[in-house]
Amino acid sequence: MRSRAISQALRLSLRPFIHHVPSHARGLRTARSTVDAAARLVPVGRDVRIKPLVDPQVETGREERPVVGEWVTSRTGERRDDGAILYLHGGAYVVCSPRTHRPITTRLAVETGIPVLVPRYRMAPEHPFPAPLEDALAAYRWLLARGVPASGIVIAGDSAGGHLAASLTGEICRTGLPRPAGTVLFSPWVDLTCELSTAEQRRARDPYISAYAAQKVARLVVGPAGFDDPRLALLTCPWGETSPFLIQVGGAEVLRPEAEAFAEALTGAGIACELQVWKGQMHVFQILNRVLPEASAAMRETARFIREAIATASAAESEAVA
Repeated sequence: MRSRAISQALRLSLRPFIHHVPSHARGLRTARSTVDAAARLVPVGRDVRIKPLVDPQVETGREERPVVGEWVTSRTGERRDDGAILYLHGGAYVVCSPRTHRPITTRLAVETGIPVLVPRYRMAPEHPFPAPLEDALAAYRWLLARGVPASGIVIAGDSAGGHLAASLTGEICRTGLPRPAGTVLFSPWVDLTCELSTAEQRRARDPYISAYAAQKVARLVVGPAGFDDPRLALLTCPWGETSPFLIQVGGAEVLRPEAEAFAEALTGAGIACELQVWKGQMHVFQILNRVLPEASAAMRETARFIREAIATASAAESEAVA
């Protein structure tokens, strides 16, 4: 009942605005300021600690952008310092920040006891793709350089951050870096051409995501290079041997066919993939885990997957060393 009430409220209030979201830089800057201001009103629980991160990486000897973001750690329960969750926030690659997604990142830190690194990656239209991927890859390299084993790292993201998390996982494989323990995707925006979501929009009553608006924003994300970059095309790019995936998607959202198609592509490539379609739920419903029982259950499922993925990867690493 809570889920239906919230979905209806969003359908009547937020969806019309998103459907006509401005597709120019000034309008998007205004949207960013509004979203971040709203995020400041959401209190952070006392069971977590949040620390800003700005690392210029001067010790590398190379000219590199600083890794900027925040660390989210649990103050309670069992804590693990031998791993990390690299979380890439959503927002269509044009809005949101580590602050806006604290309802998810703080819950992950508490449920798993594992610190969560949330980088502040560059966004479109000022910085089109692959700038966000470059920043995500830099954050992953940063974790490795500071002694966090790849077998203890899980990459996660929602919506556009889900696309970025999957793209980062593929890039790690292609560049020969140690692969992470697993990848978690919440309502991933898999197909930036929006062909699948446009077809689904005729049937689904998504509470607030508009495929039409997503198409407009996607043109800003890809920039002058267009959709030809193979790192964008998650459904058709070659997938080598990589770690397992967990994909959670709401049954009522227009991005559901994209998640299903991606799970099928991964399975076809021989990659372990667990797909969970949560009946009646909306886009990134996990962010409402404080008020929705289904969202809270989904976060517990995510914590279970993360613990199992790290345990499996760590055991395999120990056997290889032995």
